[in-house]
Amino acid sequence: MKGTPMINTKEPSFRDSVNLMFDRAVAKMDMPPGLAEKIKVCNATYTVRFGVRLRGAIHTFTGYRSVHSEHMEPVKGGIRYSMGVNQDEVEALAALMTFKCALVETPFGGSKGGLCIDPREYNEHELEQITRRFTYELAKRDLIHPSQNVPAPDMGTGEREMAWMADQYRRMNTTDINASACVTGKPLNAGGIAGRVEATGRGVQYALQEFFRHPEDRAAANLSGTLDGKKVIVQGLGNVGYHAAHFLSTEDGALITGIIERDGALVNEAGMNIDEVRNWIAHNDGVKGCPEGEFVENGALVLENDCDILVPAALEGVIHLGNAENIKAKLIIEAANGPVTAGADQILQKKGVVIIPDMYANAGGVTVSYFEWVKNLSHIRFGRMQRRQEEGRHQLLVDELNRVMGKAGLPEVLSDTFTERYLKGAGELELVRSGLDDTMRAAYGSMREVWHSRNDVSDLRVAAYLVSIGRVTDSYKAKGL
Repeated sequence: MKGTPMINTKEPSFRDSVNLMFDRAVAKMDMPPGLAEKIKVCNATYTVRFGVRLRGAIHTFTGYRSVHSEHMEPVKGGIRYSMGVNQDEVEALAALMTFKCALVETPFGGSKGGLCIDPREYNEHELEQITRRFTYELAKRDLIHPSQNVPAPDMGTGEREMAWMADQYRRMNTTDINASACVTGKPLNAGGIAGRVEATGRGVQYALQEFFRHPEDRAAANLSGTLDGKKVIVQGLGNVGYHAAHFLSTEDGALITGIIERDGALVNEAGMNIDEVRNWIAHNDGVKGCPEGEFVENGALVLENDCDILVPAALEGVIHLGNAENIKAKLIIEAANGPVTAGADQILQKKGVVIIPDMYANAGGVTVSYFEWVKNLSHIRFGRMQRRQEEGRHQLLVDELNRVMGKAGLPEVLSDTFTERYLKGAGELELVRSGLDDTMRAAYGSMREVWHSRNDVSDLRVAAYLVSIGRVTDSYKAKGL
């Protein structure tokens, strides 16, 4: 029988949660003396304070870039713009990136960065000035570099900021032929890749699809059947939450029965049209008044509503000791980083709630970032060499089948719908989605094998840490450490 974890009474910080989960896994491993500590600690954290002249005065900003592990290079991780950015948060997120990259087998070490700023307080021109100066400070120390440190978007940043960063790096390194690979998450016209914007949300969908392929895993969460008709509550309808909810509802038949935003929540047991809700938010700066559902002013309470699947897709620590006991979801998938605290995790396990951990669930972003990085280094878009050749071969088969069926006197030929879909060769978007789906399936398989094969592993999170730490350990051993 798999043991039930003891429940702590003190709520840990986000960084403490990451360390506790790391320690839980390491205690089940046989590692060389001192290597666990080497993997646990951040290699380096750079703090920069710089001034930018805005509105007739010098404004000083504080930023961070943390490198957790260089067992593989370059290191990879997003840059977030938030007033909540601090060294502890950045270092914890950098550690998660190390383990995330190892789990999905992208050849990166872990890094993370942040700028303590509320981007809503500045216009576009001011944000560009701030971003370019931040990039300058990082790039001159090789903390932005195609072969050493490759940032990506995170909370408060997106394609726009990545384009500014890439351009600033290129201005500073005019002879670097691989300059576009210095950051990922860029717009398509600036060296980006199709499918990057949707990647993290799409990865959440693929993770749930893979979970539901295994009857044993569904049973552990007291679920059955497919995603069709499952009631889903999404916390945060930003980029990740929107795409996850959109794909789950339009492609898998899931019912989005709850949406939690900053100003409150919407509830509709019959399900909501995600695109309508998103459009309402864009024009009204919140969900209040949206006709798709009933408005609930205290949105946090909707986390405790009855549902099959809960998708926290925005903030850290939204499920904690204060509300964990009231969570009714059977399955939680962590689309955000660290939405379930270590203390809450223990309570939920005791209740029999299955958690698909953040390390795996939101790895779609770094996976497609890897594809973009490879595209930038190869200087050719995916699909360019083989798409038309594939279509030509498929056309030969369709023509031959129609000829044979006609010769045999069969009244039917291949349908137009089938022919159209079969003849379409894979372009960049199709190849990116295929690669992401394959990555999510393989990573889940490595986790569930540990989960089901070891009696001392009671949950997917510990299984994920065991797989990741094991791969990082193997890398260090290969280096002679």
